[in-house]
Amino acid sequence: MDMANLTWLHGRPQSTGVLKANPEDFVVVEDLGFAPDGEGEHVLVNIRKNGCNTQFVADYLARFAGIHARSVSYAGLKDRHAVTEQWFCLHMPGKDTPDFSQFALEGCEVLSFARHLRKMRIGNLKGNHFTLVLRQISDRQDVERRLQAIAAQGVPNYFGSQRFGRGGNNLVMARRWANDEIRVKERSKRSFYLSASRSALFNQVASRRLADGLQRTVLEGDALQLSGRGSWFVAKADELETLQQRLDAGELVVTATLPGDGEPGTAGSALAFEQQCLAEQQELLTLLKRERVEPARRALLLQPQNMLWNWWDEVTVELRFWLPAGSFATSVVREIMQQDDSDADIAE
Repeated sequence: MDMANLTWLHGRPQSTGVLKANPEDFVVVEDLGFAPDGEGEHVLVNIRKNGCNTQFVADYLARFAGIHARSVSYAGLKDRHAVTEQWFCLHMPGKDTPDFSQFALEGCEVLSFARHLRKMRIGNLKGNHFTLVLRQISDRQDVERRLQAIAAQGVPNYFGSQRFGRGGNNLVMARRWANDEIRVKERSKRSFYLSASRSALFNQVASRRLADGLQRTVLEGDALQLSGRGSWFVAKADELETLQQRLDAGELVVTATLPGDGEPGTAGSALAFEQQCLAEQQELLTLLKRERVEPARRALLLQPQNMLWNWWDEVTVELRFWLPAGSFATSVVREIMQQDDSDADIAE
């Protein structure tokens, strides 16, 4: 998917810059949102890694603990070319906790570990803390203005380019699968292709809504989400004025569709809007229905929390913020400056 065609909330950035001159310029720390139980048949291991991708570390942990690779899970993928602190979950019923002082893998350090009652699954995460260093900024004034605007108004909650694979390959393969040009049996590939399909469709609807200036307007039939919550409800015609006031006050956020096999959740004007946005995407919509993917909703806008920045000099700024699970730091950076499209972060 060409991210350059998506609508900007604050207009196209004037400044250019470099996001990752080195891995230390991109630091991600997972926020579980809970403390390990201290007992149970699972072992949670917190690892700081640099130069290692998530699955590589998971496989190494399995060998170290003497368990099957399928017995190691994690909440989300993290980029290899970054410094990340990430939790892994080892299923070890009836087995002693390994001596992690003996764990040795280049680029990795065990920070802590503890027993836990429940398995960690994809998405079992409150969010991520990010510390980014943006370098070679060509227009400090424009970047400063944008940082202030983002802190106040947020950014579009787009899925980042890494969701679509290198060169958008996941989406290319999804379309081939949809047209029965290929058969996809491998579970991980099926997941990647279906995820890319839903993400592209969400991005398209979100971009259109921003382009029409409707990101903060309640439409009849909109699916509205309580800020910071996953639940949502449908806006009724006789409630629009009150709901608009709550949206303006920050209590509510507008959502866009993550299509699947089932009702999208919207009604009336909002449903018609989404259907119009996706009218030319029947092959992907049909694929999602055929594979019985469960439909969902996703907030249209993303508000970075605890956002702070510090200019090291005229061309370098350090940026800190927290994002909820499932959102992308690259969607924040996209509103700040122009850069080469890259797989800069994978934070689910």
